[in-house]
Amino acid sequence: MTAEKTILNWGILGAARVTEKLIPAIIEANNAKLVAVASRRKGAAAEALAKLAPENNDILALDDPEALLSHPDIDVIHLPMANEEHAEWALKAIAHGKHLLIEKPMALTVKDIDAITQAAKEKGVKVMEGFMYRFHPQHDAVREIIESGVIGDVRTVSTRFAFPMKPARLYRVNRPIENGGGAMWDIGPYAIHTARLWFDEEPKAVTAVANINEHGADLSLTGVFDYGNGRFAQFEMSFEHARRSVYEIIGTLGGITCHTTWQPADETAKLSWWTEAGQQETVEVPAADQFVNEIEHFSACVMNNTDPLLSLEDARANCQAIVAALQSVKEGKTVQL
Repeated sequence: MTAEKTILNWGILGAARVTEKLIPAIIEANNAKLVAVASRRKGAAAEALAKLAPENNDILALDDPEALLSHPDIDVIHLPMANEEHAEWALKAIAHGKHLLIEKPMALTVKDIDAITQAAKEKGVKVMEGFMYRFHPQHDAVREIIESGVIGDVRTVSTRFAFPMKPARLYRVNRPIENGGGAMWDIGPYAIHTARLWFDEEPKAVTAVANINEHGADLSLTGVFDYGNGRFAQFEMSFEHARRSVYEIIGTLGGITCHTTWQPADETAKLSWWTEAGQQETVEVPAADQFVNEIEHFSACVMNNTDPLLSLEDARANCQAIVAALQSVKEGKTVQL
């Protein structure tokens, strides 16, 4: 990739629901151009483009994913296919020399992430896990509050992500956990990522429990990471609860709440913090499109040959934490990491 290039050509491999956010985001990004969308479901790519980009008639709609991989003009691929397909198609895309933004979870096993990492290194391409929430400035504001010392040392983090399951989304829970089904592999990666984000080391152990359906998928799962020395991170994800996307950080002197982790692009974000001394404040963060920011960041990393905000090591650690939590559910005991 030459440093002189100012716009990268993107393709989307799949017509999953997240494309409702990604198609407009890639079109809006100042350093990206959407060239093609591909799906194995005949007509699905064309339908998505007609709905989400009706004025962009130059974007190709392909019914053959392989045609997207081999397209000579595409620099970067966004991969939002089913969880259990990420590793297979990531390796195919890398083999074609494409840079990759892989929708969370990057893969279902640490072994697969190691394979993706090795392949990316050999091909010299950038790969990042698609946690769009990290590209909203409210989380930088949370970090600034922590670093100011006002809440003291972080002791506990609590993360909760949920929405009630609708019939149209039952595909999320119609296969077992081992095949990528359930709440943990769907919305759980956010809960685990935000639980890990505020400590400077990885957890030492995890204990978790879940409500498993007849397909072997978790409808709800909750647990706790032990970071040692009285520091914990609690996490919860559910398809049986009212909608939540919140995390709270409690320190030795006070706490912070991020009320809406999946912050809508057209709304001002609000954070709350308080202290034992009686201080209470609300911090407003200007509206921002986390999807556009994510696309622009990754494009810039490819063009400038810089490291993405979310590293492959971070993806590996997140997967390792998820797998350990699921092992704890299966075995009914605390699992050491």
